[in-house]
Parts: sequence; C-alpha cells; structure tokens
Amino acid sequence: MRHRLRGRKLGRSHSHRKAMLNNMAASLIRTVRIDEDDPGRPRTPGRIVTTVPKAKELRPMVEKLITLAKKARPHEERAEEFATTAERNTSEWKSWRESDQWQQWAAARAPAVAARRRAFSILRDDEAVDILFDELADRFIDRPGGYTRIVRIAARRLGDAGEQALIEFVGERDRVRRQSAAPAVVPTSADESEEEPAAEDQAAADDNEEMSRDETAPEAESAEEGAVAESADEETEETKD
Repeated sequence: MRHRLRGRKLGRSHSHRKAMLNNMAASLIRTVRIDEDDPGRPRTPGRIVTTVPKAKELRPMVEKLITLAKKARPHEERAEEFATTAERNTSEWKSWRESDQWQQWAAARAPAVAARRRAFSILRDDEAVDILFDELADRFIDRPGGYTRIVRIAARRLGDAGEQALIEFVGERDRVRRQSAAPAVVPTSADESEEEPAAEDQAAADDNEEMSRDETAPEAESAEEGAVAESADEETEETKD
C-alpha cells in the first residue's frame, strides 16, 4: 500500500521519473525564447504537449522554479547599485574588482547566485536558467501564483490512445472575460396582479376618508345652529324682563 506517498509513478523508476520531469521543465522554459531561423522551433511559444498525468506532475515543479526566480529578483536589483558598466578585463573593471564596491556587489548578489545554482541543479540547462531568471521572473513578478495552465486535448495519443493535454504559461492567449450588462427588469403578470389590488385598496381608503369628512361636517353645522338658537332664546328672555 502506498500510504503517505505523494505523486504518480508514471510507469518509471524514481531516477527515470526525476530525469524525465527535469527535461520536460527545461523544454517548457526554453520554448519561451524562439529562434525564427531554427527549423525545429516550437509552433507556439511557452507551450508543450504531453499526457495529462505528466502535465499534472510537471506543473508544481515549474511553478516552484518560477517562485525561486522571483525571490532572487530583489537581490539582483540590490546588487545593481554596486555594479560597474566597464567592460571585463579593462583597467576600470580591474580597479572596481579590487575595490570594496565589488565586495558589496558580491555580498548583495550571493542569494541570487545560490538560487541560480539550485535551479541549474534541476534543469541542467544554462539557457533555461537564463530565461527563468531574466524573463519569467519579471513576467510574473506581480502574480502571486498560478503561472501555468493545463488544457486537455480532444485528440488521443497515437499508439496507446493516452489522454493528451497542453501545459503553457499564462499571460498570453488568455480568454477575455466579457462582462454583460444587468438584464432589464420587466414586470411580470404576477407583479401586475399584485399592483392592481394595492391600487384598489388605496382607492377604497380614499373613499372612506371622504365619507367620514361628509359625516362630520353636518354634525358641526348642527352644533353651531344649536348654539345660535340658545343665544337667541336668551336675548328674547332678557327683552321680556
């Protein structure tokens, strides 16, 4: 039982599987830089086609290498402050090489050099390491992760009919997400039927208010007439006296 054993065997031994993934990672990184005069150049830059299990095993390996290159980028920028623009083996370069400025440059660049050596121990390809640290690190410097994508291909592999997929770097040939406007709200028959009873209730309430006003008006008039009649009776009694 393979308890607590991560990864796919891919039908190979450990050393064979490790060498295969290292070569695939170097091949994927080298496709970023295309030579137009090379007859064997890749059809699409930054993309290779392989089987789905191999692509799933390759993806975390490549993304860790890109993260390693991104971490080395600040050290390289800090070392540029102490670098010189003189050509190698010139008198100016030799004087810089013997100065304290070179010591500061070497100390600032040491972590970046260690990262490059670590990447080379995996890729075993100078060109792939240069592309990784000089191009891909700057390309994904503001991206927190997810530097590659896997897209399944409908066509099966010739021979064993294995399921194929392409693995490529993101940032190019990305799908544009269209943001559609919010749909207009059209009142339905149910909403109209709810609005009609509400209008009828409001009309009935208005009628009741008018009726109550009409009923209270005669009462007020009768009260005023009674007060006038009482005052008239009092005046007649005073005249009689």
